[in-house]
Amino acid sequence: MKLGQPAERYGGNTYAKANDGDTGSALFAAESMNSPLTPPESDRPSLAQVLAREVLVFDGAMGTQLNNRGLPFDRCFELASLEHPEWVEAIHKEFIEAGASGIHTNTFAANTFKLGRHGLDNRMQELLRASVECAQTAAAQDTWVVGAVGPLGVEIEPLGRLGRHEAREEFIEVVSCLAESGVHAISFETFSSSAELVEAVSAAKGVCDLPVFAHLAVNREAKTMYGTDLASAAQRLENAGADILGVNCSGGPRMILNAAREMLAATAIPVSARPNAGVPRQMDGRVFYENNPDYFARFARRFLQAGGRMLGGCCGTTSEHIRAMAQAVRAVGAQEKGVVEAPIIASKEVERPQKPMPLRARSGFGRLLADGACPVSVELVPPKTPDMDLLRQSARELKAAGADLINLPDGPRASARVSNMASATVLQKEAGVETLLHFCCRDRNLLGMQSDLMGAEALGLRNLLVITGDPPYQGNYPDLTAVFDVDSIGLCNIIDNLNHGLDLGGNVLDTQTHFTFGAALNPTALDLNREMERFAWKVDAGVDFAVTQPIFDLEGFLDFMKSLPHNSPPIMAGIWPLRSLRNAEFLASEVPGVEIPDSILEEMRQAHEAGVDQECGLEIARRTVVELHGKVGGFQIAAPFNKVAAPIALLETIAELR
Repeated sequence: MKLGQPAERYGGNTYAKANDGDTGSALFAAESMNSPLTPPESDRPSLAQVLAREVLVFDGAMGTQLNNRGLPFDRCFELASLEHPEWVEAIHKEFIEAGASGIHTNTFAANTFKLGRHGLDNRMQELLRASVECAQTAAAQDTWVVGAVGPLGVEIEPLGRLGRHEAREEFIEVVSCLAESGVHAISFETFSSSAELVEAVSAAKGVCDLPVFAHLAVNREAKTMYGTDLASAAQRLENAGADILGVNCSGGPRMILNAAREMLAATAIPVSARPNAGVPRQMDGRVFYENNPDYFARFARRFLQAGGRMLGGCCGTTSEHIRAMAQAVRAVGAQEKGVVEAPIIASKEVERPQKPMPLRARSGFGRLLADGACPVSVELVPPKTPDMDLLRQSARELKAAGADLINLPDGPRASARVSNMASATVLQKEAGVETLLHFCCRDRNLLGMQSDLMGAEALGLRNLLVITGDPPYQGNYPDLTAVFDVDSIGLCNIIDNLNHGLDLGGNVLDTQTHFTFGAALNPTALDLNREMERFAWKVDAGVDFAVTQPIFDLEGFLDFMKSLPHNSPPIMAGIWPLRSLRNAEFLASEVPGVEIPDSILEEMRQAHEAGVDQECGLEIARRTVVELHGKVGGFQIAAPFNKVAAPIALLETIAELR
């Protein structure tokens, strides 16, 4: 792993293993797998030995305290270890004086991905070492110094672009540097994904003998952001080698206590809890937290009585919160620490609990695909207002002309329109036509995706075309932000899991979904190897079909088809009847993935001079359909400006060919 190349590795190696030939720290990490790093020898008992007989109180929020000293939240807090080491050391000392037995290094976001956002990715090891030095300088003789490690800030496969091997290499590099610098333990914190946390723990256990703490962030239902229950997550993390399991951040003491109790019921190894100081409130540009120290003292007593072994604070917690918890620990006393035998709850069986419904039984579209019947979809854009009359009428005319499906984009070109899910429901119920719903990654977070997918199933909208989506800056609202928790590959995996009866977190569902789903395929991609790699991942995720961008270069497309893997699903060729020379020039120059040969543009120029642009565009589309019929699995026909005359003419041509 090369420290100076996080962006290249992330952007250009989708779902791939680490680049062959990487040297330097990656080579050291690989060698370290056989020679784990060992903490410096000391006469004092190990942290693991201490935890077996004592309750430990750790520190509170470094970031909050740095912000209180004037560092904005959008700055790199880790850089303070170099630019303001006196601040970092003073904060550590405040927590130690308040009664903390251990402190966390100022390294939560010190990885190449997060540091890269500040242009600091090539200084990762420098920042890691400086932060450990600050903690060691501030530490008392009996203070434990723990290396803090947060999530990478990018999704890993199968939901994101980063391969698991790449994620593990990044954690190996961070942990190796922390261990070499002399920390007493590694604490992974605020992980929303149990899968990423498993990779982190496995990486740490492979390169050092230090105790490893594994903390998850949870919601009010005591599940991760992806819906993974704590019993299942605890079992996986324990199997990966975690020495301490815990929950942190997420919310205030009440939420964390409830989650910690579930964790305690799921494992026999020590459990840690580090709540936020309540819900943050902003006033006059400053952030305030509402939970007072007395509330944290009550939390500490209840946590210890439940069997907890290690506690501290997260966002918003000050030295006063830590002081209150430390006093509560002393007050409870050894007889009331609540160290009890907790039953281990077996993890749920999450290995594909159900087989998907056969393709031909999922929808009419699925039946046509399974039978090789060359289905034809026509794209109509939902209206900008709630008036559905024109859309409904157009759909009826297209169905009468032979369209098997009406496909509905999801916020095309990042513009605001009636939701395509609402439009599809209207068309299926009131126009009697099956629909193909574009499902876009841009506007929904992961929980919203699962909610909408469940809603689509409940509404009988069984056909999905999965797309990543246009960034908002291409649309009418350039100041809006996008979500993009996952791209189309990750979403395909989510849908495939739902069809197998598993939710986002790998939990078994009472009822599986029955989607016929596909993804985009770009035959004219600039990086064709990358496009084929991505397509292979979509095929692995179980897509039932693929839809191309509009095809104008027939020869190039047919050559591309020959290069597709043998297990490729049916390919639905995109057909766009050009309406004018201007339309052709716009597609050629402004729409990514669309290539129009010079010969076609010249044909349209001559037609424009003769005043027959539209007729020429339709004839080009008709030639394409005739040439590709029998060579592709179906067609997707565009209806520019929702004008249906040209698509109806093409439907008539297809009917003659059948």
